[in-house]
Order: sequence, then structure tokens, then C-alpha cells
Amino acid sequence: MISFRNDYSEVAHPRILEKLLECAHTQNNGYGLDVHSAVAADSIRRLLGRDADVHFIPGGTQTNLLAISACLRPFECVLTCDTGHINVHETGAIEGTGHKVVTAPHVDGKITPDGVRAMFDAHESEHMVKPRMVYLSDSTELGTVYTKAELTAIRKVCDELGLLLFLDGARLGSALCSAQNDLTLADLAELCDLFYIGGTKNGALFGEALVIVSDALKPDFRYMIKNRGAMPAKGFVTGIQFEVLFEGDSPLYFELADRANRQANKIAAALTARGYGFYAAPSGTNQLFPTVTAEKLAQLQRDFAFNIEKSLDDGRFAIRFVTSWATTDEMVDALIAAL
Repeated sequence: MISFRNDYSEVAHPRILEKLLECAHTQNNGYGLDVHSAVAADSIRRLLGRDADVHFIPGGTQTNLLAISACLRPFECVLTCDTGHINVHETGAIEGTGHKVVTAPHVDGKITPDGVRAMFDAHESEHMVKPRMVYLSDSTELGTVYTKAELTAIRKVCDELGLLLFLDGARLGSALCSAQNDLTLADLAELCDLFYIGGTKNGALFGEALVIVSDALKPDFRYMIKNRGAMPAKGFVTGIQFEVLFEGDSPLYFELADRANRQANKIAAALTARGYGFYAAPSGTNQLFPTVTAEKLAQLQRDFAFNIEKSLDDGRFAIRFVTSWATTDEMVDALIAAL
């Protein structure tokens, strides 16, 4: 069985494992105050081209609930589109912190300035939760990416309405390496109040790098991390991983994301050539959403693992293929042959 179910099935890239073995008997300060975390944070700041606080958090859901709950007062809410990860795939984690998630219809998996404004305008008094933050992810739940113009337009609305902008970067590497992308890490630091760089889905054992750009959000954030159970004693394990992912002039992080995208692009080209439709059009990232008949679905399930996203009205199914840094040419060729 060959898996195209997700991009975190493999343990970690060998260079990360080698570095962990190299450091196995070294002693480190705990709770993220180690040399490795400091070096990794400096490498990220170098790519941002500006000062920012960088915190290494074990997982994506922890990062989302931590960032959102730390920034909002008890009566404030977060705005997102209906496909937003915090709305559909985090088991009410945000609501569990006491903050409501308010949604607007997505456009190709994205939130729009008009959607933000409509949600804001609908919450008009102290008898309703007060909008304070916009949440989006890049790439999105449908594998699409935001352009610089789109993100700039959302930033403009946020500034006008007094809203914070938080970007979930669980698959940020794939987004930044997409042929349809024109954003850089420096652009994200310019346009977002805070965002994170996902490692779990791009070659790391686990871990995300939360980048806080806004000076107003920086004070006491380590207290919030500890309070939310996101400060492991062995924080240096995450620091070591990001040290490897972002070292040098050509960071491994982008190499791995580009590899995953290229493998997905091969599959997308084959799907298009064979006349398959798409539930969400390919955008050059590592998630693909083709539509298949029930017969083809059953055939593919014999040899491949993947997710069924939706049963469509015409009897077809929208499915999801996800490639990773570890997806081999042989895996891709086998899937293409089965199509």
C-alpha cells in the first residue's frame, strides 16, 4: 500500500535525524532557551529581514489555539472562511479557549476582504462577540495559495477595522514554493501580525516556528506558551530540527517543499492529460483534489491510501492526494499508471 494520505507519515528527513544523533549526548538548556533554538531563530529572522520573536511550538493545533487565545480578550472572536482549519479540523480547540470562530463562505479555499467586512459589520454591538483577528492559512485547506495582492488587500481591511492578521503556515513551505506564489517570508513579516512556519508537514519530526512581528503581542508570550502546555522541557529538540531546516544560504526547508510540489505537479499533469476533473484546481502545492467515479475509487483504494473529501451530487467522489518530501518517483509512477 502506497500512501498519499498526508505529508507527515515519514519520521523525519535524514539530515535532521543525523543532527539529533550528533547532539544525543550534549547538554542543553531547557524550555527553548538553548543554543540550537537561538541559532534557528536567528536564521529565520535573517530571511525575514527584520526583528521578530520566534517561538518553537510542538504542533499546529497548539500553535493556533495559543496564538489566538493569547491575542484576544474574553469577549473577542476570530474571523475565518468556512473551510478554515480552525473551523473544520481542530475539534473545537479555539472555542475551547473561550473564543468563538466566525466564518464566511470561502472563495477557492480563501477568505476575502469582502468576507471579512461582512463578518465585521454583522457584529455591531456588545450583545455579540467582537471581531478582533482574521485567521487564514497558506496554503489553504484546498491547496490554493494567496497572492501578494490578495494578502495585501486583506491587510488593508484589517488595518481599517482594527483587526489582527494571523497566518497558519502548517504547509507554508509548499505555498512559498508554488509556481503560483509571489510571496516571501519577508512579505509575510510585513503583512501579518504573527504567522507560523510549519515543520511537521515538511520534513521535521514535529514542530512549528511561531513568528510574532507585532511588538504589542510580544510581551509575556512565554508565559502564555507555558500556560497552554506548549513549552516542553526538551524544547531544544525542536530547535535542533529548525536549525537544520534553515541553515545556510539554500535552506533545506524550501528544498523539501519544492520536492513535494514537483511530485504533486507530475500527478496533476497526468490527471489533466487523462481528463480527470478537479474539486479544487491544482495550484502547484502538494495537495490535489481530483474527482473520480465510484468504480475508479474502489480500484485505487486497493493499492493506495488517500482521503475521500466529499461525495458529489453526480455520484462521483472528490478525493485528496498529498505528496511529501519523501514521495519517490516510483510512488508517483505507480499512481500515474493506476489512473
